[in-house]
Amino acid sequence: MKKILYLSLLLFLTLASIAQKKAVTETGEEVILYEDGTWKYLNDSTHVKNEILVNPKKFAKNDNSTFLLKSTKTNIGIWLDSKKWSFKKSGAGEVSEYGLQSKEKDLYAMLITEKIEIALESLEEIALTNAKEAAPDTKIIKHEYRTVNGKKVLHLQMTGTIQGIKFIYSGYYYSSPKGTVQFLAYTSQNLFKDYEEDIDELLNGMVTLD
Repeated sequence: MKKILYLSLLLFLTLASIAQKKAVTETGEEVILYEDGTWKYLNDSTHVKNEILVNPKKFAKNDNSTFLLKSTKTNIGIWLDSKKWSFKKSGAGEVSEYGLQSKEKDLYAMLITEKIEIALESLEEIALTNAKEAAPDTKIIKHEYRTVNGKKVLHLQMTGTIQGIKFIYSGYYYSSPKGTVQFLAYTSQNLFKDYEEDIDELLNGMVTLD
């Protein structure tokens, strides 16, 4: 299991430097910050690579997302812009609870829900393992923790090839005592940049219904 270190970018003790700055996270770890936004540990050799950072931005539903799609398995809802998205309940035996499709673009999404609770830090490895069953070349190209509508979620982007088509999946992963959720949007790699704003708007509609 990967070592997961929760970092906050809000508490920095900066030292003077032109090209780079030193900083201290809330956990006392010293890091070097570069002008292009990248960073590394001051003593990089003592840390596991690819640790998951916390994005300090707060993410929230779009004002145009006014239709609430509710899960029947757990306490999750998805606020949708019904002018942009259609959805249908998945059939018996399908992995997802709902499938969604853009009304105008080659963009799709699925909501996968289950009642079992899974530790959030374990979901990256589980998601990658499951994805490789369908696309053996799957790899993670981005991972971070986000705060979405007040809840901490894991954000993953993965690439993989299925039947000769190169896909990118971007999704939110969330778990609580009421269940585990995978909310994934996907399209072909050549279209991802054009649709990225639509994907983020959709994903940011995920809320808990306590």
